[in-house]
Amino acid sequence: MCLQSALVPGQRLRAGEAGGMSVECREPGPEGPQDWSAGPGGHTWASGSGRCPRSTTPAPWSLPRWRAIVAAAVLCYINLLNYMNWFIIAGVLLDVQKFFQISDSNAGLLQTVFISCLLLSAPVFGYLGDRHSRKATLSFGILLWSGAGLSGSFVSPRYSWLFFLSRGVVGTGTASYSTIAPTILGDLFVRDQRTRVLAIFYIFIPVGSGLGYVLGSAVTELTGNWHWALRVMPCLEAVALILLIVLVPDPPRGAAEKQGAMAMGGQRSSWCEDVRYLGRNWSFVWSTLGVTAMAFVTGALGFWVPKFLFEARVVHGLQLPCLQEPCSSQDSLIFGALTVVTGIVGVVLGAEVSRSYKRVNPRAEPLICASSLLAAAPCLYLALVLAPITFPFSYVFLAFGELLLSCNWAVVADILLSVVVPRCRGTAEALQITVGHILGDAGSPYLTGLLSSALRAGRPDSYLQRFLSLQQSFLCCTFVLALGGGCFLLTALHLEGDQARAQQPCTGTPDNKDMESQRLLFGTGASTEDP
Repeated sequence: MCLQSALVPGQRLRAGEAGGMSVECREPGPEGPQDWSAGPGGHTWASGSGRCPRSTTPAPWSLPRWRAIVAAAVLCYINLLNYMNWFIIAGVLLDVQKFFQISDSNAGLLQTVFISCLLLSAPVFGYLGDRHSRKATLSFGILLWSGAGLSGSFVSPRYSWLFFLSRGVVGTGTASYSTIAPTILGDLFVRDQRTRVLAIFYIFIPVGSGLGYVLGSAVTELTGNWHWALRVMPCLEAVALILLIVLVPDPPRGAAEKQGAMAMGGQRSSWCEDVRYLGRNWSFVWSTLGVTAMAFVTGALGFWVPKFLFEARVVHGLQLPCLQEPCSSQDSLIFGALTVVTGIVGVVLGAEVSRSYKRVNPRAEPLICASSLLAAAPCLYLALVLAPITFPFSYVFLAFGELLLSCNWAVVADILLSVVVPRCRGTAEALQITVGHILGDAGSPYLTGLLSSALRAGRPDSYLQRFLSLQQSFLCCTFVLALGGGCFLLTALHLEGDQARAQQPCTGTPDNKDMESQRLLFGTGASTEDP
């Protein structure tokens, strides 16, 4: 059962100016037709004006197109900084290991701490984002991650645990943005516009990741000190915070689907009810598991590939081993540039193919995701096994694998927004992030480093054996990609039914207090007539 618009008996709806809604009420009475108008506090009484106030039925929320575009540009800029923070440490990983004297397994744990704090915080920010000011929550998150990142650059090598802690707090701050920002874009744009805007927004995942490597390695080269890479970011984040406060609105939930009145009119459910609804939404469940497979692979590759490429170069005699910091950052720069280029091309390609293919096949989005993951698996396998044989071909297949993975970022976000009702999209984003990280990239960097250390322990101590240990620890990623493709194929089976249910205007759990107040105000026999 859903909450209908509460109107007095006999009143009619008619379109108002500028896309708004006005209500014309004519209630027969002892002195002829009377009209209802609003008094102080929103109460109604009869008048002779022939019009009902807009306050009984809120006008659909609207925003000038140029302001929506500016807001999207600001959110994209902050997303760029968000993902630069994720991978800036990976760009200087060898220097961090030398500075704090930590092994591969502990270095992988550094990223695990970051992701673990992010996933633990995501449900909290999802709950706040569905019920409170999303703009204020985002501002708090930016302050948190920029402050923690800056403080981490001053940690002494004797207190490495403090550096781990600072990375965890950075993860907590970034959870707010990854959870809430896509829901704001979902309420500013709709249909094909939303697909295109999400494509641009998610371009900055690979672009930000790549620039994180580039910034970390470039600043280290210029200054001779990797700490300055962490000190540059807060300056950029201060600009982002100002732009967010000044230029980004906080639209009503569901505003883009013209459900603004419904979203503001009392639809409310508890967090547990939202979770139960999402657990029965099979498109959401299977796509979340597909995203988890993507996160597992990108987490492992993103953290370890620069070091893998460095050691492959040493094996081929193209690079001297790193015996003291600063270490060579050539491979971080190359991999960063590769990530940026393949990310831009992949996200745009995936979004445009999805938009075109949807006109022919309504299940296009999950089918595209499945195809890209199933094709990325052999590319990754060939990149790994060819690295000790032919270095250039390893780079080629690595680029193809990254390109195919990048095709999915905007598409999976569009799947979520299309199968989940507006009132709990923040919770859905939070749950997808939590599951994706806890089963994906929270453990994959640590698991890869742990496998590498375990394989190396039983082998001679040489650079070739170190390289082969890291190479073989990566092979599990190819199987995970195949499993992810299967999850998206299962998503395609349920997509159309879940989309139809999400588009029903009465989907949700009404708030009993709001229903009671509407009955007291307008009477129990309230109904709505068509014009």
